[in-house]
Amino acid sequence: MSARKMRLVMDNVRGKDVQDALVILRFSKQEAAGVLEKVLRSAIANWAVLHNVELADTADHNLFVSSVFADGGTMLKRFQPAPQGRAHRILKRTNHITVKVESRKSF
Repeated sequence: MSARKMRLVMDNVRGKDVQDALVILRFSKQEAAGVLEKVLRSAIANWAVLHNVELADTADHNLFVSSVFADGGTMLKRFQPAPQGRAHRILKRTNHITVKVESRKSF
């Protein structure tokens, strides 16, 4: 999906606590919300491994979404048949998602 559609969902979770962000994404109707939820869960797991914390104990560290953004990725170029032997070009857009999670609690 395009980065523009993804950014609409990202604006809802930027700066929120991780648990609140997961709830927002779970009950959002946009298709991008499911993809972003998966990336956010991965970011939480990566933070837990980096700081030697059990995944179940991440709630104690008061995690929040510090940064989230989407950059445009490669475009798949396809053609749609058109009348009189012509073809219309279709660009299937992709994006690169970056999510950063930080703790409000100091170590």
